[in-house]
Amino acid sequence: MTLALLFLAILVLGTTALLVFGRGRAAGAPGAGLDEAPSSLPPVFLPERPGAADVRDVRFSLAFRGYRCDQVDEVIDALSAEIERLKAERGNGEDPCD
Repeated sequence: MTLALLFLAILVLGTTALLVFGRGRAAGAPGAGLDEAPSSLPPVFLPERPGAADVRDVRFSLAFRGYRCDQVDEVIDALSAEIERLKAERGNGEDPCD
């Protein structure tokens, strides 16, 4: 009899805890799943024609496992475009960093 009451008490406490603490984790609620965490700092991106100091000043927001991929991709795209522009400006299509 004592074992049955203990089992029933654990069941009731577990169900209550699940209902109380599980409500905030409903689908679409903040903290549900692996959504991107809000940024604590505003990101610093590159200007239209970045220089070396601009690249050194780039900062990315932290995400679940490292940096936010969308921000990193945007900076890489901007750097690639600037390198291509410099190649075209030189007229010979060579890498300006060589």
